[in-house]
Amino acid sequence: MIAALGPRGTFSHEAAASLFRTEPLLLPSIKKIVEGVYKGEFIGVVPIENSEVGSIGLTLDALNKFPVFITGEAWFRIRHHLASNVTSTEFIKRVYAHPQAHEQCSEFLEELGVTVIHTESNAVSAELAAKDQGSAAITTENAARLQNLVIIREDVQNSEDNATRFVSLEKERKKGSSPFTQCSLIIDPETDRPGLLYEILGPFAQRGINLSRIISRPSKRGRGSYLFFIDCSSTNFLCEVIDEVGKIALVRELGCYSSIGGI
Repeated sequence: MIAALGPRGTFSHEAAASLFRTEPLLLPSIKKIVEGVYKGEFIGVVPIENSEVGSIGLTLDALNKFPVFITGEAWFRIRHHLASNVTSTEFIKRVYAHPQAHEQCSEFLEELGVTVIHTESNAVSAELAAKDQGSAAITTENAARLQNLVIIREDVQNSEDNATRFVSLEKERKKGSSPFTQCSLIIDPETDRPGLLYEILGPFAQRGINLSRIISRPSKRGRGSYLFFIDCSSTNFLCEVIDEVGKIALVRELGCYSSIGGI
């Protein structure tokens, strides 16, 4: 069974259905998806970063809390549309939008100059706009169709290249002989001192391991305490790095994997 963030019409729903060619179980939060993966109930599909606004904090927090593994990744193009039950932007008084959709479409919404009301998802945005005459939604094509809304402005995202990276999550790490292209780690220093980040990153550089992403995230232990999410190229030297960095910080492997599709 596959699980993804619902309701129907969200990008997460579309990505999971596309990757696994099946209708996914739709859950109300990323945390519930990751927790269900940890319990062995299903394979999860969650967004982890967007090319316009960066990492998805809720996903990073859930990955830190539950010991699950990333087993694949896929980038999907994100197209946001303005959909409404009116026919022109001049009649729109309010726009419903998920906070990330708002950020990814900020230039258009600022030009439109109307009140933006945040919602739980793109699908909920469409649902609310369908019930509210004189309003509109920043939403997906599928969500607009499900609510019988008319798309009055296509592709209102800031960037034509806007894309979101989704990852598949499983209880056990990816197995098999296929070559992996990327590995992910969580590094938790637990303490802070001058030069600590240099000591953490040095072993990667010394072995020629490319870091494609490094994100700091509050550890939730108090002010000034952070942990690091690192994506790096897959290599036989990674075990050496984990052993070396493990002497000064807690290191958890999130998995080694490769692309499983996307556009």
